[in-house]
Amino acid sequence: MRKLIAAINQTLDGFCDHTHALADAELHDHYTELLKSSGTLLYGRVTYQMMESFWPTLVKNPSGEKDMDDFANAIQNIEKVVFSNTLKSVSWENSRLAIKSIEQEVRELKKGTGKDIAAGSPSMIAALTKLNLIDEYQLCIHPVIAGSGLVLFKNLSEKVTLKLIKTKTFQSTGAVIHYYNPI
Repeated sequence: MRKLIAAINQTLDGFCDHTHALADAELHDHYTELLKSSGTLLYGRVTYQMMESFWPTLVKNPSGEKDMDDFANAIQNIEKVVFSNTLKSVSWENSRLAIKSIEQEVRELKKGTGKDIAAGSPSMIAALTKLNLIDEYQLCIHPVIAGSGLVLFKNLSEKVTLKLIKTKTFQSTGAVIHYYNPI
């Protein structure tokens, strides 16, 4: 059975906004390795479109920064499953629209063989948390106070208890990934 990993960047005050993350070579290298150890990446429409608007361009026209170019290639090559009620098609290489419900699609993916599954957008992580489908959370907390933005676990009405299994500190920025398993 494949493991489902929820991985996302947050500010100290709990907001998910990539513009507030302290993205450097160390962080990009970490997420490149996560993508390489995963076989599928789950996205909601908003995050998919944001990522699609940038990373394929970098694959075609590399930046010359190894960490950025490596991440661009890793995200290009992974299977991306997009959950949307409004998109009719997707064009990014190795992407497809989910045709089943989130629960049905993810349960089938988890039953399959192969590498882990990663969820990388706030809407997906919140929905998968509600469905109790996440096997591991990797919450990267950046030493930034944003003041406002998108809350990761909005609209959750039930308490979810997690067990801290390890942490990883990025020396260059002070960001810390907290690895949790659901109890």
